[in-house]
Amino acid sequence: MKVLADISIIPLGVGVSLSPYVAACERVLSEAGLDPKLHAFGTAVEGEWDAVMGAIRRCHDAVHGMGAPRVSTTVRLSTRVDREQGLDDKVSSVQRKLDGFAQS
Repeated sequence: MKVLADISIIPLGVGVSLSPYVAACERVLSEAGLDPKLHAFGTAVEGEWDAVMGAIRRCHDAVHGMGAPRVSTTVRLSTRVDREQGLDDKVSSVQRKLDGFAQS
């Protein structure tokens, strides 16, 4: 089953600069064959359920491996069985509506 996931992995007990941990997770997601979409508060990915869940686990492991004693992860998931829909499809749908609103 294909899944869309929005992931926020927060290392605790490592100070205030988190970008090295974010970069490590972005690499893990890319190496898993996913196309991560970094945004200000997390990363969105899409792919097969097992691939996405396995990559999230490897991100967690990587952050611990970098010395974080605690890791807090928030994941939002979306699946559809009536039709295929990707991250770009969802954004494009809203953008078309905004474009139509601007022309009114």
